[in-house]
Amino acid sequence: MSVAEILIGILVLCLLVLGSAVLRAYTLWARRLFLPASIIAGAVGLFLGPEVLGRWITSPFEEGQGLFPAYVYETWTALPGLLISVVFAALFLGKPIPGLREIWLRAGPQVVVGQTMAWGQYVVGILLALLVLTPVFGLSPMAGALIEIGFEGGHGTAAGMAGTFEDLGFAVGADLALGLATVGLVGGVVVGTVMINLAVRRGIIDSPEGAGGPADAQERFSEREWYILKRDRRQEGSTTDPLTVHLGLVALAVLLGWLLLQGLQWIEAVTWGRGGDGVEILAHVPLFPMAMLGGVALQVFVARAGYADYVSERTMARISGTALDFTIVAALATLSLTALGENLVPFLLLAATGIAWSLFVLIVIAPRVIPFDWFERGVGDFGQSMGVTVTGVLLMRMADPTNRSGALESFGYKQLLFEPIVGGGLFTAASVPLIYQFGPVPVLILAAVITLGWLLLGFLYFGRMVPNGGRGRLRPGRAA
Repeated sequence: MSVAEILIGILVLCLLVLGSAVLRAYTLWARRLFLPASIIAGAVGLFLGPEVLGRWITSPFEEGQGLFPAYVYETWTALPGLLISVVFAALFLGKPIPGLREIWLRAGPQVVVGQTMAWGQYVVGILLALLVLTPVFGLSPMAGALIEIGFEGGHGTAAGMAGTFEDLGFAVGADLALGLATVGLVGGVVVGTVMINLAVRRGIIDSPEGAGGPADAQERFSEREWYILKRDRRQEGSTTDPLTVHLGLVALAVLLGWLLLQGLQWIEAVTWGRGGDGVEILAHVPLFPMAMLGGVALQVFVARAGYADYVSERTMARISGTALDFTIVAALATLSLTALGENLVPFLLLAATGIAWSLFVLIVIAPRVIPFDWFERGVGDFGQSMGVTVTGVLLMRMADPTNRSGALESFGYKQLLFEPIVGGGLFTAASVPLIYQFGPVPVLILAAVITLGWLLLGFLYFGRMVPNGGRGRLRPGRAA
């Protein structure tokens, strides 16, 4: 693609968001469901694309995709994996960095919830395969790993493991995993939105529509923010716009994260992963957690150099929010809705089992493990467990638009102890070969033991910090 075609793809994305924002303003049900314009824009893009409208009409463009040129969809397909690094790189820029103890207290409970969801998906999935899918439908026991691969791993992991499925004689597993990734992404948004609405109506969280209004805008700005806003107004005649400088800082944070990841992967390649036949862990780590570390390191340097007042938390939030909107629209608009044919019933059973487990952890486990703001923080793990990281971030943004709870930061910290192992990490990549080599029962026992271990840590350590054990309050961790 040329630079002009990439630019056109981004401009079309902007037009979708603009049109959807206008549509949302005049659509009562969308406002009642707290649907962001980005979700509506993604749904519109999906409808106008090759998976829906494109199946019924001939594209007006040569090699077109629905009502869009092919290069527009190629641009959108590449955006989510790139922009999610921008979202996390800007996450801590402009903000004071907490100490290690505070990081553990804030992210530890979400580590427990996220790991419980992921390892539990192997438990329920392998049990379903042993009891139903293999004896009744004749599917390979390797189908037990599909829930975690499709839901936690997402489309990228499912597509990346297609060769593994084929080599192990379970080629249909790739199609099922991609289908589960699609259902998980859509279902995560739909079910998560329903849960957010129920939480609002039951007083568990505040109404997102009431947050961020003009009346309380001044209260939400710190003294440093007001200083920066006034300073930016005085500098309007400067040759360099402050937004440009902030974008440069984000780019530097991403670069630092990339260099860190490349360095760690090189160390792995010459040590325990030498020759391509060794154990590869860091090779499965995505860029965005490292970009977040790059942002943390850059913020520490800026603060110690005495330039912290020149980095605006509000501007960084705007950059991160814009990148997140683009990521959501592009991810939803390029969903694959390929029919699954004769494996529809096993597919539906896998999807229903995965959704039920994630809901159980959100409703039953999260309130008893997360000491405060359990719903705002737990719903992010729920979204990630059914779709991708973007789904979790989206649901947290819907539940807490102003990030009053600090859920987004805790979610970001959690990824450092999550992504290298599950959700597309080492064990996700190794799960199917492990079941093939050793059978489903040993893997089931291993997953069950690890799930139980995380639950015990959550209940016995973090659970003691939860008032009344998470029961008897409208909002665990707060007075009713």
